[in-house]
Amino acid sequence: MAADFRRKEQLPELTDCIIESYCEIGTINHLGHCPLPSYDEVIGIVRNLKEIIFPGYQRRQNLHLGNVTYHIGDLIDSLHDKLTQQICRALRHEYDLKHYAECDQSVDFEALGQEKAIRFLESLPEVRQVLASDVQAAYTGDPAADGLDEIIFCYPGLEAVTVYRLAHELQRLQVPLIPRMMSEWAHNQTGIDIHPRATIGSSFFIDHGTGVVIGATCEIADNVKLYQGVTLGAWSFPTDANGNLLRNTKRHPTIEDNVVIYANATILGGDTVIGANSRIGASVSLKKSVLPNTIVTIDKPSLQFRVAS
Repeated sequence: MAADFRRKEQLPELTDCIIESYCEIGTINHLGHCPLPSYDEVIGIVRNLKEIIFPGYQRRQNLHLGNVTYHIGDLIDSLHDKLTQQICRALRHEYDLKHYAECDQSVDFEALGQEKAIRFLESLPEVRQVLASDVQAAYTGDPAADGLDEIIFCYPGLEAVTVYRLAHELQRLQVPLIPRMMSEWAHNQTGIDIHPRATIGSSFFIDHGTGVVIGATCEIADNVKLYQGVTLGAWSFPTDANGNLLRNTKRHPTIEDNVVIYANATILGGDTVIGANSRIGASVSLKKSVLPNTIVTIDKPSLQFRVAS
């Protein structure tokens, strides 16, 4: 007991040592008076948005036309307030970083946050329309699916694409931080990494999904299907004269209409275009463009059969 007490006496000194590191290493702590967006609140927002997108499939059961208006209205009201607060925090933080200020009172971030929150909520009917095409594409493209309900309940590809489409709308509204928080949560849940800046058309289907990576400047047209392990990534990172990364360049490929990319294929580079109606075989690695209506495969390996000794 005495030894345990002596060790406990060391805790204030340890605390002082950690606090000192906050001053020495200021890049990985946020100790200002203006709070950052809350991770827990953002994920709660995502879950409420999924309740609106797919009513009856999420937490609330027994919904019907007689009570759904009240339920969705209550969610919208709550989301308006929560989104306004979190977007306000994100906008203020970005402004403070750019202007080397803290909690500048000259900008009405609350009003800006509310405006963006309302514009985002107004986009939900259109988001639902596109997601309905994604669900149908999954059913059309997967003979193992027994119905749309199974896809909505069970398919990680749809989960990742749903969060992507919501995050992308916030990205289009130039909301900082929050879209990445959402997409990285979905990445953790599904193993599918879709950057919210990527542009993805309707009727998009990711089958199985694990290990799929879609980079920030990727452009994907309509009716595209990806299998597990596909990477749509960057081939190189251009730099300026001082060696700093150029961040506003096209680094990831363009995938045109009706393309299918099979498992573990890797397609790299901002100038790489996969033409419409093409098929990219499993484990193919591409750094150059492919004309429309092209099939790209790896030569079949030579198999050797031997009698076990």
